[in-house]
Amino acid sequence: MAGTQSRHPRKAGKREAILAAARGIVSEVGFHETSIAAVAAASGVSTGSVYSYFASKAELMAEIVAAVSSRELSVLREIAASDAPVAERLTAAVEAFARRAFANRRLAWSMIAEPADPAVDATRLDYRREIAGIFRALVVEGEGQGAFRAVDPDAAAAMIVGGFMEALIGPLSPDRPITSERDREIAAALADLSLAALISREGQAA
Repeated sequence: MAGTQSRHPRKAGKREAILAAARGIVSEVGFHETSIAAVAAASGVSTGSVYSYFASKAELMAEIVAAVSSRELSVLREIAASDAPVAERLTAAVEAFARRAFANRRLAWSMIAEPADPAVDATRLDYRREIAGIFRALVVEGEGQGAFRAVDPDAAAAMIVGGFMEALIGPLSPDRPITSERDREIAAALADLSLAALISREGQAA
């Protein structure tokens, strides 16, 4: 696929323009209300042209999830690979995820919670697994250093990721606008709670 697109830069550019237009519309109205006609108009092509790149609306929406996921995963991986202490990296990753979600709340809500086609759900599940993998590695590293107590790393990563994503659904909901100050408070609280799950009650790794 990548090789084919590199040999046809104009075609690849049009595909990216359609994706960008669709992502912008989803950021405003979500998956369900996004139409192929609106995407075509926003990207300056015909509806037939959109379908020549994406077989269905579901495929286009899944591509948006994949593209946004790739960007967010890059941010988390960069944080996880930094030289900061492992506990700081873990909390920074959770807080960054939440703050970035609040920065584009409608898109983030769609990415996390909006009912969608099975193809979109499958891509979202892959995204969660990738995020869990990043946190699993941090849990294993922290336990190895004595910074975290002994836990099942798979269960811990699933709990952390599932926990902060579930906790964001309400605050991100389109019908529940909240202040930027509250956004920051929630992001910080989620980071603190995620770390607390890995620290003993005495505040020391056990």
